[in-house]
Amino acid sequence: MSPPGCSNISRMHPEAKMPDSSTSFLHRENGNSLAWFRLEGESPGLMFLGGFRSDMSGAKASALEAHCRKVGRAYVRFDYGGHGESSGKFEEGTIGEWAEDALAILDEVAQGPQVLVGSSMGGWMMLLAALARPGRVKGLVGVASGPDFTAHFKKHRLTEETRRELGERGYVLHAPNIWEEPYPITKKLLDEGDNHLLLRDEIDVACPVRLIHGMADDTVSWEVSLKLTEVLKSDDVRLMLVKDGGHRLSRDADIELIIRTAEELADEVG
Repeated sequence: MSPPGCSNISRMHPEAKMPDSSTSFLHRENGNSLAWFRLEGESPGLMFLGGFRSDMSGAKASALEAHCRKVGRAYVRFDYGGHGESSGKFEEGTIGEWAEDALAILDEVAQGPQVLVGSSMGGWMMLLAALARPGRVKGLVGVASGPDFTAHFKKHRLTEETRRELGERGYVLHAPNIWEEPYPITKKLLDEGDNHLLLRDEIDVACPVRLIHGMADDTVSWEVSLKLTEVLKSDDVRLMLVKDGGHRLSRDADIELIIRTAEELADEVG
């Protein structure tokens, strides 16, 4: 049984803004068209990878664009398939497909060396991209990084009842916050995610990595970022904890920390 349609789920996101009139589209072999925006500028560029059910018009992505405009740094932001302005249905997406979307943008839209800035699920995507394109990815900035969140969901968020529902219907409805309507989490998403798990072994990423995580994050524990510091191959890994920071890290001070961290890393590896 198919879950209820929600092909443009970003409309419910509290950080969502009006689409940018200069948005372009990358047409994929799978039929999807990925929305993207690019600024020309100094190398290495910054590339923003958004989170699960988020989009490229959110506060962090927009603030990074404003910074890059100000300092003249190259910048790219985009929407995965089924997110934001991109085509496709969210409930049909998988971790592997969204990772391929990120690689397509890196290969065909971004120019030259890049520092990837990944938020929540984007932290998983940036790691997969760095593994696939080590020559292009010169640094990583993870913001409340959520690698392996599908495995965590299966282990900790499913009850006996919802496990049975998942097996019978192929999806469960999940409402993580009181301001959100329930949305479908599919069995396909959870099972396919097992093909991309990273935290169980050493992650063969050698570039510099900066991790920022709120200790009040009730969606992805800050201990996930601590685990990343242990399993990343790179010796140049720094973890910054924001004691009162939640998952979104979208307050002015949080965004200033993200921008400063990304710009300093770009300068270091440039």
